[in-house]
Amino acid sequence: MRIRVRRTGGFAGIERSAEVDTAGRPDAGEWTALAGAVLAATGEGDGDGGHSRVPDGFSYEITVDGRTVRCGDPDLTEAQRTLVTRVLEEGA
Repeated sequence: MRIRVRRTGGFAGIERSAEVDTAGRPDAGEWTALAGAVLAATGEGDGDGGHSRVPDGFSYEITVDGRTVRCGDPDLTEAQRTLVTRVLEEGA
């Protein structure tokens, strides 16, 4: 499974993105469960997830095996926040 996160916005407006390929990872099951929770909570597709925009807040595009969801601060679910944080920290 490939998980890509793209973060835009914020005070400086600097874009950041990272990707994790879970194939062969010992923790692949955790990533799969987390990605599934994000897709289920947000709904699949290219919608904006219904999030409200705040000045200088971050917006996120989360793509899991070609399915993209959009979400943003301050309306991230716990699963979204965890996945975004892990991908941006561990991804290349």
